[in-house]
Amino acid sequence: MRALALLLAIGAGLAQAQTTPEALALLRKIHHATQTLSYRGTFVYQQGDRSETSRIARIADSAGGVEKLEVLDGVPREIVRTRDTLRCYLPESQTVKVERNGDQRGFPALLPERFTDLAQHYVITRGKGARIAGFDCESVMLASRDELRYSYKLWADAATGMLLKARTLNEKGEILEQFTFTQLAIGPVARDKVMPRPAARSWRVEEAGAAPANLADAGWSVNADLPGFRKIGEVRRRLRESQSVGQVVYSDGLAAVSVFIEPLAGHREPVRPGLSNLGAINIYTREVANHLVTVVGETPAVSVRRIADRVEFRRPQ
Repeated sequence: MRALALLLAIGAGLAQAQTTPEALALLRKIHHATQTLSYRGTFVYQQGDRSETSRIARIADSAGGVEKLEVLDGVPREIVRTRDTLRCYLPESQTVKVERNGDQRGFPALLPERFTDLAQHYVITRGKGARIAGFDCESVMLASRDELRYSYKLWADAATGMLLKARTLNEKGEILEQFTFTQLAIGPVARDKVMPRPAARSWRVEEAGAAPANLADAGWSVNADLPGFRKIGEVRRRLRESQSVGQVVYSDGLAAVSVFIEPLAGHREPVRPGLSNLGAINIYTREVANHLVTVVGETPAVSVRRIADRVEFRRPQ
């Protein structure tokens, strides 16, 4: 009874909480900074006992800018992003993987352009300040209003709005993952800092092979049925030499969920239906009409399972 009373009290407090104009103004400041500032720095990604250090450089310009991310731990790789293209350079296999016209957001440019929609599903409030990587920072909390999404806490440079730290929290307030700059320099960046290594010019290029699609025409019914999540993309991708996979992407502006539909015929790996997770990422798999349906989301397990259970197939007439 004591635990039930505590849960009810917390729920009542959240229902009464209101998003503040000051918090929305800070979100707007963060988004503007990550889109318009040039910078170089090093940040650490943490997920449980795992950590990964990356070096990043970005040049902001009227064309949308160019950014280079170099992962310093584990398998060597470099990622170069422009407004509509992502290229991943893999030195060990001398391969360049190219993705076009996708959602290219990543730390520190995590925020969407529209904030009003976020306030419908998150209570957005200002938090305490902190000092991070030598910068005096302000903070903002985005507390989920339901069990379908995580909560987030962001810290930004008080002077410029540049995002210095981002934390993802579960319903218990536990940290699922975190990005933190350990060193950052804001200002002009030399063009060579965002260019891939010269040797990559002779590497093998692999296009993602994604093309717009309408899976309903093939008999598939895919519906996120999650308040606040809207469809932002629907494509077919080349999976292997002779197979393709359908993908539908949903997002609430912060979190994204992808639904993959792949023919079971020719599938080499054993199928393991059910739920699995990796930090903040939950994955739910089930078989539908001789296809493998896999839902991958930056959301709690209840969300990915809810989407997967609603995927249906009806043979077109």
